[in-house]
Amino acid sequence: MWLTLAFISAALLGMYEVFKKAALNENAVIPVLFFNTVFCSLLFLPIILMSRFCPTLIQNTMFYVPKVSFETHLYIILKSIIVLSSWLFAYFATKHLPITIAGTIKASQPVLTLLGALIVFGERLNLFQWIGVSLAIISFFLLSSAGKKEGINFKHNIWIWFIVLATVTGAVSGLYDKYLMARFDRMTVQVWYNCYQMAIMFIILLLLWYPKRKVTTPFQWRNSIFFISLFLVIADFVYFYALSYPDSMISIVSMVRRSGVVVSFVAGIFFFKERNIRNKAIDLILVLIGMFFLYLGSK
Repeated sequence: MWLTLAFISAALLGMYEVFKKAALNENAVIPVLFFNTVFCSLLFLPIILMSRFCPTLIQNTMFYVPKVSFETHLYIILKSIIVLSSWLFAYFATKHLPITIAGTIKASQPVLTLLGALIVFGERLNLFQWIGVSLAIISFFLLSSAGKKEGINFKHNIWIWFIVLATVTGAVSGLYDKYLMARFDRMTVQVWYNCYQMAIMFIILLLLWYPKRKVTTPFQWRNSIFFISLFLVIADFVYFYALSYPDSMISIVSMVRRSGVVVSFVAGIFFFKERNIRNKAIDLILVLIGMFFLYLGSK
């Protein structure tokens, strides 16, 4: 069941990436990310209020948010900082890179999560799963060749480094998720880390963007900003639910979740009219074949 949930989360995450690219094109990054955190928090507000003032209505459902200790909130704040770091790097990179490149690089994140899972959680992969991981690594190196044809030098392009940093911090977040899901209620984690992110982003907005708003890229409101939050909240809900299964493997869930790159890749072709699709498609196919071997291995 947890593997099926991982695939559902992947499709939703793909839609999240598409709306993120649409919202960020020629737009100010920090306000877009701030509104994303605001809408994510507002989507959870009814659940928070019901859990506090009408607990009997949802106490026996998967949506109930129990009261937790101050120490637990500290763990969740750390989660917020890690995720927000990854998002800041990813949002800037997504704005300046083709989605067919940024999305495929981000899809390699589970490879780093895998290394951490092997070291931290003692997870072990079988032959099929190792084949899947190897194909994902190969696709990353092939993608660098495709990027050169668009004038993107992987060694010297700052936005490539940003998406790589987003991938690294995202892998750290994935490992931390497994740790949190084994100790705390999943709804508590998801609800409060979104709220803390909103508070942190408000400070960043005031200190970094607002004083320079007139000399940087202007902010434009777009409806796609709301849909970033909507698809992200649902994708994360399904993702945390998958990790709550005792036998779930973070290395596999993270890898499958990144198969949502198919959705963003197709959008890059038809909606964003990106170039050099044939070579990038080869890289994507390798990623998909890798996902298939991971699926076989999990069976």
